[in-house]
Amino acid sequence: MLDLSGQPHHDGSALYVSTQAPRLGETVRLRLRVPRGEEPDAVFVRSTPDAEPHYDRAEPAASDAHATWYETAVRVANPIVRYRWLLSGPHGRYRWLTGTGVAEHDVPDAYDFTLSAHPAPPDWTADAVVYQIFLDRFARSAAADGRPTPAWARPASWDDEVDFRMPHVPRQFYGGDLDGIVEHLDHIAGLGFNTLYLTPFFPAPSNHRYDATSFAHVDPLLGGDEALARLTAAAHARGMRVIGDLTTNHSGATHEWFAAASAGPEAPERSFYYFRPDGSYLGWYDVKSLPKFRFGPELIGRLAAGPDSVAGRWLAPPFNLDGWRIDVANMTGRHGADDSNLAVAAALRATIEAVRPGGVLVAEHCHDASADLTGSGWDGAMNYAGFLRPVWAWLRSPGYRPAPGGEQTYLGVPVPIPRLPGPAVHATMRAFAAVTPWRAVCASWSLVGSHDTPRIRTVVGDADAVGVAAGLLFTFPGTPMVFAGDELGGEGVRGEDARRPMPWGRPEAWDAVTLERYRALARLRGSSEALKRGSLRWLAADDDALAYVRETASETLLCLAARGPRRGLLLDAHALGASEGAGLANVYGGAADLVVRSGAVTLPSEGPSFQVWKVR
Repeated sequence: MLDLSGQPHHDGSALYVSTQAPRLGETVRLRLRVPRGEEPDAVFVRSTPDAEPHYDRAEPAASDAHATWYETAVRVANPIVRYRWLLSGPHGRYRWLTGTGVAEHDVPDAYDFTLSAHPAPPDWTADAVVYQIFLDRFARSAAADGRPTPAWARPASWDDEVDFRMPHVPRQFYGGDLDGIVEHLDHIAGLGFNTLYLTPFFPAPSNHRYDATSFAHVDPLLGGDEALARLTAAAHARGMRVIGDLTTNHSGATHEWFAAASAGPEAPERSFYYFRPDGSYLGWYDVKSLPKFRFGPELIGRLAAGPDSVAGRWLAPPFNLDGWRIDVANMTGRHGADDSNLAVAAALRATIEAVRPGGVLVAEHCHDASADLTGSGWDGAMNYAGFLRPVWAWLRSPGYRPAPGGEQTYLGVPVPIPRLPGPAVHATMRAFAAVTPWRAVCASWSLVGSHDTPRIRTVVGDADAVGVAAGLLFTFPGTPMVFAGDELGGEGVRGEDARRPMPWGRPEAWDAVTLERYRALARLRGSSEALKRGSLRWLAADDDALAYVRETASETLLCLAARGPRRGLLLDAHALGASEGAGLANVYGGAADLVVRSGAVTLPSEGPSFQVWKVR
């Protein structure tokens, strides 16, 4: 077992950092928790103002029977401040504390903690629970019956199986629309979700609509502009927010801008794309239906910058979107020697602040997004690398089989999904969180599946394992994001197959146990400041169990994720801030309450299960 309970701890939460939004030149108070009996001879914080190491001594500020707290102040000398803790001991011994934990040797700066003087993500993201809707497959209103089927489409009845053979994948058309979502807001709100993320609503010759024909209006097949205004108004009336999906990496080959660009080299839109001397052009991954944008001032202005841009128009009345998720954000503006990614992100951020103050900007990014999350553009990213992948690798069913056709991919990696032990999962999660500013971790979307992946139920194999994945999702730092249908036990072996229509008319197909678990976990998160804004302190990891604490100054929650039965974990009560005889009340999962005896608590050995206790 990897025992982490005796380590010093620091992270970017309010328990350890005095402000999440420091100004340039401001002094920030930093705190360090050291278990009692482990106090060093001296403690310092090393920062690097103007790229030169500087040390501020920390002094003991508070102590109790469980820990001593050290405190010091660091000046925000630069827009990004990287810092680490130095703990000095006798006989020349010293230790560094960075985002990955304690090292008794010199380590590079990549894992240092981060302060950012750039504008912080909106505070409401900590309260958000996001529900992703793939528009063609969520719900079809009666109004959709009178709309003509487009020439590109292959109509399907709502309960038909998804056809994921090419070229049928993008053409199978179920006809879900925006008014259908309005009709099911009771379901979403009843689950405890308060934010909708809609896949693209622009007209396009496909069911996914990532190949837009225009950014000027809502696809009439979805109900048109008026339907989007109705949806956002209905959601806002319930206290819910609505996030749109915008492709800044490419348009469709049928897009009006691309049509103008193709008409001749004199068109201003010609500079929006990568045309070669022979008249051919660059597509995303060389897919010709998705010509890649080439950014200059004119395209940034039309697409991203200002209230009259595409991004600005849909944030303004009557649509009033509450922000954007940006498709293929990692590749946006990048090709060869070109890199306009930061400029595009900064333009989008400025537009949101001008048109919809407090709106959010989230990047799609499937690997290490940390270099793009310094705070000057994207608020956060979809956390595939630091959350979904390690959760899959830990919980993947031994009987899992990839999709038919020979595909064996681990979210794009050309190997099957591995099955890793708990310490490897802990190391992965901690490493990715360490290289990302804390507030960007918290504004990023934690997820265990999306419209681009297999369903979590298919990956992990049964409802109990899904319950463990959901427990991690709702109790980790980050904004939980759930793909519609996961709460019903939906299945799918790949992204396209996972986009099955919601079985509204077949409640017998719903997994009632999973539905209630999602509802209870969303309710728990909504009621707990520790889960929404608290620190994350790891306590233990063995092959089949992960234990950690989420805490604020007034609330401590102990979380235990178990992928299977194993020996019970024995935790030092000092790590929980609990004294002899203190009780831990079970608030989720149904396990017995715990009591501190002989300075420790023994966690149950059952699994798969997910449990949460509140330390009294």
